[in-house]
Order: sequence, then structure tokens, then C-alpha cells
Amino acid sequence: MDNHTGHIVKMDLRNPYPYTAFNEEWDSMDYQQSCLSGEIPHFLGNLSNLNYLDLDNSRHSNDLFETLSSKSLSWLPHLSSLKYLNLGVDLGWAGVSWLHTVNMLPSLIELHLSACGIDSNQLPLSLPTLNVTSLSVLDMSANYFNSSIPSWFSSLTGLRTLDLSHNSFVGSIPTEFASFRYLEHLDLSANQLQGQIPELIGNFCSLKTLNLADNLFEKEGIRDVLNGLADCSNTRLELLDLSLNLLESELPASIGKLQKLQYLSIAFNSFFGSMPESIGNLSSLKLLSLSANHMNGSIPESLGQLSQLVHLDLSQNFWEGTLTEFHFINLTKLESLFIGTNRPVPLIFIVTYDSLPPSKLRRIMIENCLVGDTFVVWLQSQTELLNVILSGTGISSIPEDWLLKISSQVERLDFSNNQIQGKLPFQSKFPKLLILDLSRNRFSKSIPLNFGQLMPNLRELVLSDNHLDGTIPPSICEIPHILILSLRNNQLSGEFPPAWSLWSEITVVDVSNNNLSGSRSMVTLRMLQLRSNSLSGHIPQDLCNLSDLHVLDLAHNNFSGTIPKCLNNITSMGGEESTAWSPYDMYAEQTTIISKGRELEYGHSSVKLVKSVDLSSNNLDGEIPEEISSLIALGTLNLSRNHLHGKIPSTVGNMSSLETLDLSHNHLLGEIPQSLSALNYLNHLNLSYNNFYGRIPSGDQLQTLTDPSIYEGNPSLCGFPLSTKCSGDDKPTTSGNLPLEDNDEDGNEKRGLYVSVALGFITGFWGVCVTLLVKKSWRHAYFRFFDDIKVKIIVPIAVKVARL
Repeated sequence: MDNHTGHIVKMDLRNPYPYTAFNEEWDSMDYQQSCLSGEIPHFLGNLSNLNYLDLDNSRHSNDLFETLSSKSLSWLPHLSSLKYLNLGVDLGWAGVSWLHTVNMLPSLIELHLSACGIDSNQLPLSLPTLNVTSLSVLDMSANYFNSSIPSWFSSLTGLRTLDLSHNSFVGSIPTEFASFRYLEHLDLSANQLQGQIPELIGNFCSLKTLNLADNLFEKEGIRDVLNGLADCSNTRLELLDLSLNLLESELPASIGKLQKLQYLSIAFNSFFGSMPESIGNLSSLKLLSLSANHMNGSIPESLGQLSQLVHLDLSQNFWEGTLTEFHFINLTKLESLFIGTNRPVPLIFIVTYDSLPPSKLRRIMIENCLVGDTFVVWLQSQTELLNVILSGTGISSIPEDWLLKISSQVERLDFSNNQIQGKLPFQSKFPKLLILDLSRNRFSKSIPLNFGQLMPNLRELVLSDNHLDGTIPPSICEIPHILILSLRNNQLSGEFPPAWSLWSEITVVDVSNNNLSGSRSMVTLRMLQLRSNSLSGHIPQDLCNLSDLHVLDLAHNNFSGTIPKCLNNITSMGGEESTAWSPYDMYAEQTTIISKGRELEYGHSSVKLVKSVDLSSNNLDGEIPEEISSLIALGTLNLSRNHLHGKIPSTVGNMSSLETLDLSHNHLLGEIPQSLSALNYLNHLNLSYNNFYGRIPSGDQLQTLTDPSIYEGNPSLCGFPLSTKCSGDDKPTTSGNLPLEDNDEDGNEKRGLYVSVALGFITGFWGVCVTLLVKKSWRHAYFRFFDDIKVKIIVPIAVKVARL
């Protein structure tokens, strides 16, 4: 309120209670009660002297609670003195009227329309008259725009902040942006913009933040942009984020001129070449992320001059050479250190305990980098760590006293792919540990009996590829929210604890290649791999409740009984894919799946695309259920080496995605269904050693499967590709699959055609000749016609010849 006039000039209705749902002390009820809701009262339009109005209801709530709404903005143009407007309401209903209404506020300097539900139909690409020319800040982030950026934006030449992030704008950055001479903050991140980043961006010498992350920008234009920004006489750039694009370029040495830069990220692009020595000139730098590029060469020692650095990420590149204490000598404020190389030859980390700076790290990730024993000594001084990833570092032990020091706060421990041996080094409780990965080591002996009590909040447990023996302790089932369990390739024995059915959130269970026994009860999963154990009993009907299951591998066990008919309830294999996020999407383990007759390794990015059922090498009997044909998204079906009988379902051709089908070594009989020829993606088929009879079906895809061994052991089968001819086949046919009788039919059709043509000719010829012989007048007319034709042709030719 203005003390002199008594007029209300500022109204701030922002939510004072911050949205921090990931804070354990945050109370959702308190937050909900602090949110404004309902219709915006129209009497706000009577506050004609109002110059500041903030109705932001904390859009970070993801619309969990009621928000403000307004069926009409007719009250807004009356606020002619308004300079600041944050209109945090849903405008999806408003059509283009919101823009015309806002355009009637000539004094407006700041306009915030973030997360207001506006789409491209409400944003015209051109505007006849623009009245808000005084606008300095325009924030239209987090809406639903999927068009090109409107040209009328360029008329706002006084803009200092433009935020169009988290939309779906397409096309390129307009060349009209060159008019933004005073721009200080430009955020176009999280759109679908493409092409080269225009060189004009390099002329924005007033820029403090430039965020172009998460788009489709490509090629080498970025080099000219960086050189342009570096050539500004008084560069002010503090934040530069080009991550998550398709950029291909070297990082130019001129980057070192941006000496006010505090945040630099080019992660997840295709930058190549070495890191320039000039990187050490960025004395204000707090964050440097070069991860997931193609950069190579040695890491320069000038990196150690970045005394303000807090977060350093050099992972997932192709670095080579050695890291010494000079790379870290002044990094006293470092909290996050991520280093690794994708080269087959690892980096060498040579440091001594005394030479490293006294930084207190919170996160460390070192991959494919040999660290040596002195590093482990230094590691024990890092007692504030929350995340520890030391994979492929060559270490042979984990200091137990150091684990004890960090046990109360550590959230992730990953010591995979090392040389660590002995028993699992856990004696104390880890109340906050979420991820534990000790895979591909040499751990031996048994899992501690109280393991579940030591790690009550574990989400991922990966102990695969070790030498663990003994039984799986029942306490492991006391971990209520576990999502991923991988114990494969160990020497575990005994029964799997029956209480595992209490895991209501589990998505991956891989205990293959152990010596487990007993029968199993199933739970909600995306991947279930129990291969190569001694499990027995019937396959439970509960399996059919796994609607999101992608991989079911029960091969090489002692399961008996019939195949459940309700497998068609696994809707993910029937083509109905869940769109909800799952920890399975982030499962990083290499997974072995038997497909196409061989073992295939799938990484975390590809395994989620696999749909496979492998029940081979068990004691299953009964018929193949007809319902299995409805799994139209299934890529691999292996039922081999069981005791199945009956016929192949005639509807097997409905399984349109099938690439591998193995039914060998059973007691199946009857003719092979002709619908098998409809499987256009089938590239591995094995029906050997059954009791099939009759002709092998023909079809385009089946014709590519020329190995006769896929049908051997069925003495009553005939036809291509077997040498056994079917009844009526006197000789091999050129096509290899058509019987001779079909060729005879083709021959008869051709002979009939020839006879018809001959009879037609004879009838027509003699019909004309006999008529001319009998009818004298017709005969004279016929020959007179040809005489006239002869005269018309010969006479003109003779005349022309005579003139030559």
C-alpha cells in the first residue's frame, strides 16, 4: 500500500509454504491448506493503481491440489498501472483472448505465464499490434506449445529475460532474435528446436545465462557461437548449458576467455578432441560437466587451478593417460567427482594420500580407472560421502572401518567389476542405503543371516557374478520396498525364502545359474530369471497376474505340470505396454537371454525391449495352450526339451512379433499349421524331434529357413527343405517347396491356352475365306478395296521420285 495515497499498489498471493515433497519434514496437508483455490474475484479489477500482482500458486505441485481458476479475464485490462503480473492460473479454456487481454496492459514490465496450460492454438504466429513493448521479462515456460517460435517475439526489443523452456517448440531459432540486444537471460531448454545454433547468439554480449539444453541442435555451428561470446569485450556469461543435444565440435580454446563462467555443461553430445588447457582460466567455475561425449586425449593439469569447483563430471568419454595430484591440487571445495573412460585401456590414477586437497566429497564416481592402494588410504578420509561408485578400479578390498563411518548416511554403494574377495564386509546397519552393487567380484562365503535388518530400505541389491554360497537368508524378505534383486552366477543353494511373495514392488528377480530348489510363488515383476537351478513344482497360476512381465526365464529346472492357460493375461506380451515409469527402465545390469539359438547379452538400454518366454528343459507336459497365441508382442518362445504333446495351436500365426520359436524335443504331433507361414519376422525355428507329419508349410519367411536339421527327428515330414518328397513329388522343383502336381496344373493351363488360340485362328481364317469363295459380290469388293489402297500408296511415291 502506498503510504501517501492509501492505494494498494502491490498484491503478492504466492504460496508461502514451499513445495518440497522429497523433504521428510514436508507435510502435504499443511501445503494443501496453504494453497489458494477457487475463482479469482473480479473485484481485483477495481484496484486501478495496482502495479504488482502475483497469483502464483506454486506450479511445482504437479496439479496435485486445487488451484486458482478464472472463467474470464475481463477484469484484467482495468489494471492499467500493472507492471508485474504472475498469472498462475489455468488458461487452457481462454483461446487467444488471454493474449489480447494482456496486450492491453501498456505499462507491463514483467509477465510470468509459466505452467498456465496454454497450447499452440492459443499462440498466434503473428500479432497485428503489440502494446506491451516495455516488457523486460517474459516467462512462458512449461506450457504446451508445439509450433515454431512466433515472429512477434522479436518486437519485444527491450527484453532482458526470455524463458520458453519446457515446451515443445519446433524448428530453428528465428533470425529475428538478433533484435534482442539487451538480453541477459535466454532459456530455450527442453524443447524440440533443431538445426545449427545461429551465430547471432554469439553477439549477445550482455548474456549472463544461456540455456539451450535438451533440444535437437546439431553440427558444428556451436564453435562460432562460443568464439563470438568469448570475443565480447566485457563478457558477462555465468551459465552455459548445451547438454542433451546432437552437437559435434571440438571445445575451442577460446572457452577460457569466459572468465565469469560459473556453470558449464556440454554433457550428452558428440563433442570430440581434447580438453583445452585454457579450461584452467575459468577461475569462477563451480560446475563443469563434459560427460557422455567423444572427447579424448589427456586431461590437462590446468584443471587443478579451478579452486571454486564444486561439481566435476568427466565420465563417459575416451580419456587416456594418467591423473596425478596436480589435477586436483586446488580443488578444495569439490563435493562431486565423476571420472571415467570408455576406452579399453583404463585411466591411471596415481596420487598419494598427503598430496590430495582436503576436500570433503559427497559423491564420487570413478569407472574404468585404476586407482592403486594409496587411493584406498585417501578414501578413508572421505567420511561425508552419500554416493560411492568405484567400478572397474582394480581395488581388492573395502576398508570396513571406513564403511562404518559412512554407514549412517550413505545412499549408494557400487564396487562392481573389481577384484574384491572374502566375505561381504557389512557388520553395521545402513539405514539410508538404497542401492548396493557388488557384482563381478570375488566375494565368497555366505550372505549374512541378518542382511535384511542391516539394510531395511534397500531398493536394488546386485550381488551377481561372485562366489557366494550357502542359502539366501530369510531376512532378505524383510526388505519391504526392494525393486531389483540379482544374485545370478553364484553357488547359492537351498530354497528361496517363501516370504518373498510379500515383495509388492519387485520388478526384477534374477537368480539364474545357482543351485536353488523348491517351488516358487510369484509376485509383480518385469523380469523373472530363475534359469539353471533345481526349482520344482508346478508353474503357479499367480504368474498370470504379472501384467507387466517382459522376460520369463524358468529354463533348466524341474518344473512339472502344464503350461498355465492364463498366460494371455500378461498384457505387456500381448501388446498393451504400460507407460508408467518403472525401476526396470533403469536396470543397468548386463542380462543374458537365450534367443535365436544362442546366448545374447543385453544392456540396460535394450533389455527393456525384449519380450521372451523360456520354459525349456523342464518336465512340463500337456498341450500348448491355445491362449498363448494371443501374446502378439512376444519375440521369443522356447518350450523345448519338455514332455509336451498334442498339436501346435492353429492360431500360432497370430504371434506376429515372434522371431524365435523352439518346440524341439517334445512329443508334439499332427501337421505343422499353415499359419506358421504368416510369421514374417521368424528367423530361428526348431521343431526337431517330435512326431509331426505331412507337408512342411510354404511361405516367404519359411523359405529362408533352409537348414533341414530344424525338422529332423520327424520321419513323417516331407517337403522343402527336407530331401524327403511328399506324395506326388516325382522330382525336385525349382522353387523347392511347390509339389510336382502344382507344376502339372500349370502345364495343363498352358496347353489349354495354346489350344484355344489355335482354334480361334482356324475359325476366323476359314470363316473369312469360305465367305469370299461363296459370295461373288463380296469377293469383288474385297479385291477392289486392296487395289485402291495400292494406288493411294504407290502413285504419291512415284511422283516424288520423278521430281528428284
